[in-house]
Amino acid sequence: MLVDASLLRLLRSKLSTARRVAGLSVSVFHAHPAEYSTTTTDSFRRRKIEGSNGNKESGGKWFTLPPFTKHVNGAAIGRQLAANASGGAKAGTETTALKWVLRCCPELPRSLVHKLFRLRQVRRESCTVESSQLKRVSAKDLLNIGDRIFLPISVQDSHAQNQELHEKQEGHCTEEEVNFIRSLELYKDSAVIVINKPPGMPVQGGIGIKRSLDELAATCLRYDHSEPPRLVHRLDRDSSGILVMGRTQTSAIVLHSIFREKTSSASKDDIDRNERILQKRYWALVIGSPQRPKGFISASLGKVVVDDGKSERITVIDKTQTIPSQHAITEYQVIKSTSHGHTWLELSPLTGRKHQLRVHCAEVLGTPIVGDYKYGWQAHRKWQHFPLSNIDEDPNENSAKENSRPFGLNLESGSICEKHPRLHLHCKKMILPNVSKALQSLQSSDYDLSKMESLELAAPLPAFMQKSWDILNS
Repeated sequence: MLVDASLLRLLRSKLSTARRVAGLSVSVFHAHPAEYSTTTTDSFRRRKIEGSNGNKESGGKWFTLPPFTKHVNGAAIGRQLAANASGGAKAGTETTALKWVLRCCPELPRSLVHKLFRLRQVRRESCTVESSQLKRVSAKDLLNIGDRIFLPISVQDSHAQNQELHEKQEGHCTEEEVNFIRSLELYKDSAVIVINKPPGMPVQGGIGIKRSLDELAATCLRYDHSEPPRLVHRLDRDSSGILVMGRTQTSAIVLHSIFREKTSSASKDDIDRNERILQKRYWALVIGSPQRPKGFISASLGKVVVDDGKSERITVIDKTQTIPSQHAITEYQVIKSTSHGHTWLELSPLTGRKHQLRVHCAEVLGTPIVGDYKYGWQAHRKWQHFPLSNIDEDPNENSAKENSRPFGLNLESGSICEKHPRLHLHCKKMILPNVSKALQSLQSSDYDLSKMESLELAAPLPAFMQKSWDILNS
């Protein structure tokens, strides 16, 4: 039987690679905890397969993923929890080949998985066909219960490189840095981990950012989990407070769906609810005082370019403008007014738009947040800092503390007694569904997600905001 020459060269190359790695056990798939397990397997399995012509290819060894089974639909559970619905979440019975590979192999880079599909290097063994021949499968092809997916053995090299990179990243964190990140923990269970984000630390990496919380969490907060914690929402770099991460792929999908649903479904009807399944409460110190002690802000936000295209900012967009915008709703309430012209506010965003609280405070209430030089620069031009006469503080001691902090963080300075105060915006409280309990309850046939208990989280103010609070109350 004729065999294409390029195929022969490929087989020789694969055979050579297989011989070099013979006997090695490769584990890329990670089994999830039992309460929301998708399937169980110890590792990928290498096996010889039959080619499309029916002959066995001695050098064509593949990694086999677990057979496709019914699995927990995290997005559906998140939507149901967000709606506080009483119906049961059904197990997912439709999944594409791409989603199944990503689900079974959370450590493989998404870019690599997409590339494997683009190069048509992924195969499927269908359970509905008696023949054991493997056929190419595209990323969007739906799987049947029992179907198996095969990946080329070359993914082993990628996995080894990822492991080596992870080990190097772990080596970059000193014991002091690991202890510092772990000291930020507010709550932890099998599904979520919650930290009190310090001000000045970026949540995600980017241009000019050397260390970010998502990277540090993968190194310092993984513990005995096979997967790193995943971000499910964001906080601005200069803000602080409660930051929630999912500890598994399933819990991250559920949490992300909850946050997304509460933003997309927020409306006047939602405003009237006494109990919202997801509640975020920020504390902010603002310049001035709102005309009313409490109320709701409903003002759409959009992005505009300023400084001749050099930068961009978020601003309130009215109906007469043609600029694309997103609806944004914020509930506010005065906590305490001071005789110095400042006010402490509790802000509860019903939606999750970029810089929503900062813009609503500055442009709608007319009370910019202290330390917000982007949206309240005019108010800060006349800033008068408070004297240090009533504060027992040694500036040299503060400098020593700053220099000794891991990652070069400055957590003490920035109160209202300084010429350039820091952003006084802190996510202090959060109420959200107990995702761990929800996933465990799926084992029962009579579970009711509408009666699921909630987690109530609280984060203390950072040192500089606490100092401002003490100064204004003295």
